[in-house]
Amino acid sequence: MPELYIGLMSGTSMDGIDAALVEISDSKTHLLATHQHPVPASLNKTLHQLALNKHNIDLDMLGSCDAELGELFAEASLQLLEKNHFKPSQIKAIGSHGQTIRHQPNTQHPFSMQIGDANRIAYKTGITTICDFRRMDIAAGGQGAPLVPAFHQAAFSSAIENRAILNIGGIANFSYLPKDKNNPILGFDCGPGNTLMDAWIKKIKNKAFDKDGQWAASSKPHAELLEKLLQDDFIHRPPPKSTGREYYHLDWLQQMNTFSNISHAQIQATLCAFTAHSIQYAAEHFLPPIDTLIVCGGGAHNQHLMQNLEKQLNNINIQNSDKFGIAADWVEAAAFAWLAHQTLHLRTGNLAEASGASKAVILGATYFSH
Repeated sequence: MPELYIGLMSGTSMDGIDAALVEISDSKTHLLATHQHPVPASLNKTLHQLALNKHNIDLDMLGSCDAELGELFAEASLQLLEKNHFKPSQIKAIGSHGQTIRHQPNTQHPFSMQIGDANRIAYKTGITTICDFRRMDIAAGGQGAPLVPAFHQAAFSSAIENRAILNIGGIANFSYLPKDKNNPILGFDCGPGNTLMDAWIKKIKNKAFDKDGQWAASSKPHAELLEKLLQDDFIHRPPPKSTGREYYHLDWLQQMNTFSNISHAQIQATLCAFTAHSIQYAAEHFLPPIDTLIVCGGGAHNQHLMQNLEKQLNNINIQNSDKFGIAADWVEAAAFAWLAHQTLHLRTGNLAEASGASKAVILGATYFSH
């Protein structure tokens, strides 16, 4: 019997909450409705301070943001339902990714921290809420990321061709879906997606992102800087691996950019090329042959980036996820609705071969409504 779930996702830009209403039956996922809920500028600023401040985090600030985000996630869920004429009682559960404040899978005591108080989501909406999906995978020896390959398998796999899903969010990540079910599914972060490009245009032009890649397209990449960026250790590290804005940020770029007389536009062009080349490197070095590459995430709208990828991966059929039933902007939110379904039915949600965990485990913490 079909069940309805809500998936909530807040990405690295921290400027909005993606809320997706999903119908799930027999492991098939159908996206019914979507809603993007804004994050107030003041909260966005505080979240950036928490995410980028390596030391001396204010615990009062952290706790207050956790509470405020919980209220906001609840509001996003209720508005999604109201504008699409659904009632909370019709929803089986909410799967909330939360807002990542820190992702450190390679330290002595690995951890990943997402905030957005699920107690408040469950109480305000009256809907059972599942959150904190990453830490059980880390407890099992995994990276806590990527978590979407299992959903990609359920939503996009094919018996007639080898497919890969490329999600270009703040970070770019791959899921490899072989047509032969005896072969392993692969998944890993391959490097920066939009995070460096977004951070640079925010710094220079105070814009949230480079629409269609127009600013990057206005100049040519700086060859020496691009070569230096591509020597980055993470790009060459074999999977399993995951990363975040804790690693790729403007201070990192400043340390790498030791060249003078590079225009602002040329740096943007170089960052766009860096994303494309790191994706190409991952595809050529860490994945088996791909027949079709399905692209999702905000980067799928960056026309200049997509043109670069089509040139560099010219032997692969590249398609937008829209053509496979889930719009590019909503794949991740739909994935966390699906993960909530897995958890509520006591089914595993991670793929050990993707995250590096010792085994597949049931993910998340469940907060029942009252």
